[in-house]
Amino acid sequence: MLLEGKVAIVSGIGPGMGRDISLRLAAEGADLALGARTPERLEEVAAEVAALGRRVISVPTDITRDADCAALVERTVAEFGGVDVLVNNAFHTGTMKRFEDDDLDRWQQALDVNLLGSLRLTKQLVPVMKARGGGSVVMISTMSTRVANPAFASYAASKAGLNAATQALARELGADQIRLNSVLPGYIWGDAVRDYFERAAKARGVDQQVMYDEIAAKIPLGRIPDSHEISGAVVFFASELSSCITGQTLDVNGGQVMY
Repeated sequence: MLLEGKVAIVSGIGPGMGRDISLRLAAEGADLALGARTPERLEEVAAEVAALGRRVISVPTDITRDADCAALVERTVAEFGGVDVLVNNAFHTGTMKRFEDDDLDRWQQALDVNLLGSLRLTKQLVPVMKARGGGSVVMISTMSTRVANPAFASYAASKAGLNAATQALARELGADQIRLNSVLPGYIWGDAVRDYFERAAKARGVDQQVMYDEIAAKIPLGRIPDSHEISGAVVFFASELSSCITGQTLDVNGGQVMY
């Protein structure tokens, strides 16, 4: 197993990416600390991780709060003795409004979670990873930082800032053997995208399959990846397979965008 003996923290636990990342890390041998604002989701995923035979704790966490980030890290170190991997998966969708109709003060919510929240949790882990002799931080970013779309400006701006900060920190922390990389998914097939397609199809008066087919036609692999597939890229960055890779952004979207 690629992560045997490793300890990982994953934020943003819930259905979809948070769950699948956690289960994929556990399947590769990692013990896990799970953080999210919703205790019920934490407990559901924790039970699935435990069923795979891995040790797991769940800590209600709002990554916009320093005290919550510190508590998550402290609980993890107390339980497992250290941390090797951090996956910053928690996110805010942004305002989802066109710029001229938007309230710029509301952009702060996306910045607080996607940029500052991820960095706040990362900062708590730096001394812990230094004491461990290094570690891997994986940021979950977005294809929206590559392709500009109307109404996505607040979300894209917050994640683009995270991409830039990740690369700067990779240079700063490289001497401590702390690697930082970003995974950039595109469309992720699951409930959220399915619901979006349903609403868009209804507005256009077409079948939902029409929406799927239009997007899939833009993807060289001819289908929309699901979160289980995307989680494989997280395992790669978390493991020794990427031991000499830091400061990189990896597009994981079936080839829809290539950089």
